Amino acid sequence: MGRGVSPGLVDGPARVVTCASDADALLRGDVLVCRTTDPSWTPYFAIASAVVIEIGGPLSHGAIVARELGIPCVIAENATREIRDGAHIRVDGNSGEIQVVAPLDVSPPA
Repeated sequence: MGRGVSPGLVDGPARVVTCASDADALLRGDVLVCRTTDPSWTPYFAIASAVVIEIGGPLSHGAIVARELGIPCVIAENATREIRDGAHIRVDGNSGEIQVVAPLDVSPPA
């Protein structure tokens, strides 16, 4: 699904954040899924267990910060549209693979 730019393997709940001002919803251990990052996003990397970013590459801000903090990072086009907020995902920063381990149950209660 993407390109691994910081090694490691993490499972956790996806927190899809499309605007830095909404990143306050990120909880420790969440996988931060966002469109792009800049230095204002850096404090959220310390909370996240992994990062999935739509735009960037190995030398982009998000990839460099993820490597410095030792957390997996994958660059994956359309991630904020394809990954559902709250779904349990596995991020492999070595291979670039992102796997939905447990999707959100969106069925109505019986």
